[in-house]
Amino acid sequence: MYRIFLVEDDRGIAEAIAAQTALWDIETICVKDFRNVMAEFSSCAPQLVLLDISLPFYDGYHWCREIRNVSKVPLIFISSAADNLNIVMAMNMGADDFIAKPFDQSVLMAKINALLRRTYDFGNSSGILEHKGALLNTGDGSLCYNNEKIELTKNEYRILLGLMQSKGKIISREKLMELLWESDEFVDDNTLTVNIGRLRKKLEAAGLHNFITTKHGVGYIIS
Repeated sequence: MYRIFLVEDDRGIAEAIAAQTALWDIETICVKDFRNVMAEFSSCAPQLVLLDISLPFYDGYHWCREIRNVSKVPLIFISSAADNLNIVMAMNMGADDFIAKPFDQSVLMAKINALLRRTYDFGNSSGILEHKGALLNTGDGSLCYNNEKIELTKNEYRILLGLMQSKGKIISREKLMELLWESDEFVDDNTLTVNIGRLRKKLEAAGLHNFITTKHGVGYIIS
């Protein structure tokens, strides 16, 4: 399931959007503390942001700047202040689209799905595995997080694929080594340890902290 981070202070609109996106198997997380939007953004790790302009404490332009300082996540402004000046300003600040209120829910979902497809290649026939905002494309072996692509070696991909396909279950070192035996390289216990270490460093560098948990004497788990 993919997540939208919604920064909207009208509870009725927020609840209506959350209900509509749920029909498309998309989870919408609504901001709770308008003074600490970035903390909630970081915790949510969304694949898309919906952002109003008129908000308590700081306006949407402020939060757009803050988000763009740390992320290239797709961002759509939704606002009744839909004059040309606001639209141009929003796009110049890094927004991907602007939807004027009041809007039709079907139009909103069409724009959301189109932007998600363009960003994450949802139209690809290959499968996408998701965990904590990280998207693993089983077609091309790529990993995407916060709209940034993380390069993986073949062995790193095989390890991550095995763990994400069995999310919530412990995978033994023996099973992971079997997955690596599919390559042409000889794989022993030390080779697995090295590959796990390198994969963890890449995940940590991308902001995916504690993504893989070690169960000493048993194996590894993504939970």
